[in-house]
Amino acid sequence: MKQRDFFKPGRSVAIADKGMAATSHPLATLAALDILRAGGSAVDAAVAAVALQSVIDPLMTGIGGDCFALYCPAGGTPIALNGSGRSPKAANLAYYLERGFTSIPDDSAHAVTIPGAIDAWCRLVASHGALDMARVLAPAIAAAEDGYVVTPRVAHDWERHSERVAKHPESAAYFLPNGRAPAVGARVTNTALAATLRSVARDGRDGFYKGTVAEEIASVLKSLGGLHDEDDFASYNAFETTPISGKYRGRDLFECPPNGQGLAALLITRILDGFDLRDLKLSEADRIHLLAEATKAGYARRDQLISDPQHITFDIDELLSDHSIDAMRREISLERAAPASVWDAPTHKDTVYVSVVDRDGNAVSLINSVFMPFGSGIYAPRSGVLLQNRGAGFVVRQGHANAIGSCKLPFHTIIPAMVMEGGKTQMSFGVMGGQYQACGHAHMLSQIFDRDLDPQQASDQPRSFSFGGRLALEPTIAEEVKSDLDRRGHVTEWADEPIGGAQAIFIDHERGVLLGSSDHRKDGIALGY
Repeated sequence: MKQRDFFKPGRSVAIADKGMAATSHPLATLAALDILRAGGSAVDAAVAAVALQSVIDPLMTGIGGDCFALYCPAGGTPIALNGSGRSPKAANLAYYLERGFTSIPDDSAHAVTIPGAIDAWCRLVASHGALDMARVLAPAIAAAEDGYVVTPRVAHDWERHSERVAKHPESAAYFLPNGRAPAVGARVTNTALAATLRSVARDGRDGFYKGTVAEEIASVLKSLGGLHDEDDFASYNAFETTPISGKYRGRDLFECPPNGQGLAALLITRILDGFDLRDLKLSEADRIHLLAEATKAGYARRDQLISDPQHITFDIDELLSDHSIDAMRREISLERAAPASVWDAPTHKDTVYVSVVDRDGNAVSLINSVFMPFGSGIYAPRSGVLLQNRGAGFVVRQGHANAIGSCKLPFHTIIPAMVMEGGKTQMSFGVMGGQYQACGHAHMLSQIFDRDLDPQQASDQPRSFSFGGRLALEPTIAEEVKSDLDRRGHVTEWADEPIGGAQAIFIDHERGVLLGSSDHRKDGIALGY
């Protein structure tokens, strides 16, 4: 890997030889590191970090959201955990068609699926943890009860998206004190959320899915027209499943299977694997163009096919087969942009991602989200729970695989990832940014394995994203590159905010060291010991 230029602004890759954590918030990283140093496992540390971030970065994630994880024990093979939420039992497609719905409003109770995060965390800790849930949740409980200070990126996003909670009186009363988003350095508490977390620490998943917390959330949603009842909460279960994988530069990229979009990441990387991206003759515009074209091809299949795994009608292995990928690759011209389909569903931009490797070499890649900024904007004040709006990703259309239905999982954008080589975990990583994530996985892999960059350098590189008929470019990309892409037929635009964020931990087995990164586009940091 190339050494960074110390004359240029930036940060060095984190280096350690025992354990490491990488998150998008410094306090979450510190909490994870404390757990590791106290003898906790990678899973204990990851759940401690994401639980804390659910308190201190409330518009990006929370216990009212969902969770996906990949876990790989040292010397083992990865397993996947699906902690995404189901629609209520009463939510059948006919209900919405009869009432004239053409989509699920993203700020309505109908957009709220049963939150899956808490059950996923409890299952992970019970199966792969070394500490009890009370110790794991202690940092989050302390932050909610005693307060925390708002960091710069959190404050920026809170203010930028404050209208999402302003329209809900209970939400506005808590999230917009004195009618405004908290400023950088403001101190915030949430004693109601602390009490809910204490309930989970004491009673496990039942502390959330049964009793007073579930009763209040169901009641709040019913009052807003939702179809939820307490049985929907009590019957919810996250579930373990087998990851899907594909080759990139001789390595195995592992992703969670549908209902997440990990399949799209595999399609994009498999397509790019057929191009020599190490070729020094390729310009920056060439690389951006090829990523954009592979993304279009991968996302077109994604949008048509991905849904609740029980409703999938296609063969994943066939879609990822050589002849299928070759056919997609042949459609790509280096000189001409292909037409792009226009996305007509909600656009998701926000989440948090955590990567942890412990002293034994166990690795976890975990992602947690409330979907849009502040999710649905609906808040259960006695429980301190802000509710996701992942159900806005359902389609209200007869015959579509992702059509809303009873107890159904919607299409999901959040995807953790893991790379293995020679039967060993080589990298635990993830990219935040909603729709961008699958494209972002491919970009990170190419920067590391095609350009020999370390994970921090790879994360620092300028980003682009072809989506919805337009090619967004971060303004750190040169004007002449933009003009070149316009010439090829792309409809380019300068991104109005940073594209995504990323965390990664690379395991150098030969030297026995860990290399970690956390995106400069967020507040976070990677630290090890």
